[in-house]
Amino acid sequence: MAKFTKEDIKRIAEEENVKFVRLQFTDILGTIKNVEIPISQLEKALDNKMMFDGSSIEGFVRIEESDMNLYPDLDTWVVFPWTAEKGKVARLICDIYNPDGTPFLGDPRSNLKRILAEMEELGYSDFNLGPEPEFFLFKLDQAGEPTLELNDNGGYFDLAPTDLGENCRRDIVLELEEMGFEIEASHHEVAPGQHEIDFKYADALTACDQIQTFKLVVKTIARKHGLHATFMPKPLFGVNGSGMHCNVSLFKDGKNAFFNETSDLQLSEDARHFIAGIINHATAFTAVTNPIVNSYKRLVPGYEAPCYVAWSAQNRSPLIRIPASRGVSTRVEVRSVDPAANPYLAMAVLLKAGLDGIKNKLTPPAPVDRNIYVMNKQEREEEGIKDLPATLAAALDELKKDEVIVSALGDHIFEHFIEAKEIEWDMFRTQVHPWEREQYLSMY
Repeated sequence: MAKFTKEDIKRIAEEENVKFVRLQFTDILGTIKNVEIPISQLEKALDNKMMFDGSSIEGFVRIEESDMNLYPDLDTWVVFPWTAEKGKVARLICDIYNPDGTPFLGDPRSNLKRILAEMEELGYSDFNLGPEPEFFLFKLDQAGEPTLELNDNGGYFDLAPTDLGENCRRDIVLELEEMGFEIEASHHEVAPGQHEIDFKYADALTACDQIQTFKLVVKTIARKHGLHATFMPKPLFGVNGSGMHCNVSLFKDGKNAFFNETSDLQLSEDARHFIAGIINHATAFTAVTNPIVNSYKRLVPGYEAPCYVAWSAQNRSPLIRIPASRGVSTRVEVRSVDPAANPYLAMAVLLKAGLDGIKNKLTPPAPVDRNIYVMNKQEREEEGIKDLPATLAAALDELKKDEVIVSALGDHIFEHFIEAKEIEWDMFRTQVHPWEREQYLSMY
């Protein structure tokens, strides 16, 4: 990741003819927000003197305590390559601070930094994340609104002519590379209209910034192709949903702390404790890693998404898979996370769960190398395999009971997250859906 000073940023802004700068941050629900300033205000922004009204942002503060400061992270400076020649737009990702100069407890990015500091106290230097976000492309109608009409009938790793999203996906990759991303793979996914672009792993904070930038770029470039990109986990019934598998690893003294050449599966004790922590807290962190009503339409058997709490180095049906690569690439792949998740909160709870396993030297259950989807409930119970929550309401109940995961969010984020999600569930629960009318209107 590039490192920038204030002088670098001011020089590049002048050379690139930047006219506006977006000061971006992420709210509790994972939505990207921004304050756009003219280039004349760049100096003020770089001095951490830009303020905004926090009372208007979901889950931030009440109206009587609304003033908040934006502190740009200089290393997140980037000029958007698709913006107009007559005046480009750049962006800086910001942390949010209180007027007294203390980090705002409701800022998801600052909260992740807090958990990373806990990791460093245990002697680890880095928590690396390689995300695999998936998305669907739908056609726009004449008014520019998204439809449910897919633009291709491609399948896994298909190519043109069945993969009509190929040109759009290629343009997305080119834009990302121009912005400094190192793209590792780009391909059609299993479902029609579904795509995946994988980028190189980075430290967790940088990777979360990249996920938010990635979503913005994908949606922007798709619209230029007359398409709507959605990271909704399950937009269509009967096909695979979209996940965001998270490949994570801890490093200590420049070495991968999950690798031990002489142990079983070449996994270190740290790796096994970390896996145990993830398994122990999986039902509780699901509300954060799968945060919307629709998330639970994906976590069902038969569509490759995990719905059972187990781990394996050999099959893809459990929650956790250990990919075959070893050495510096040894990692734990958490497969339940979906792209609707706020990445900063998702990484905070996954890291906290894993660290709890390490601190308490938890032992993981035996790996499950059978296809769990074909096991019946009794067989799963005999193996000690728990189910992930089946609804957002059930996931919220699990979250409330787990002190470790609650502490990963902090009181402010936890309380506002629960409040927003219980409202969301209640709105869904009380709504009459088309399926109900189709099933019951004539029958009763």
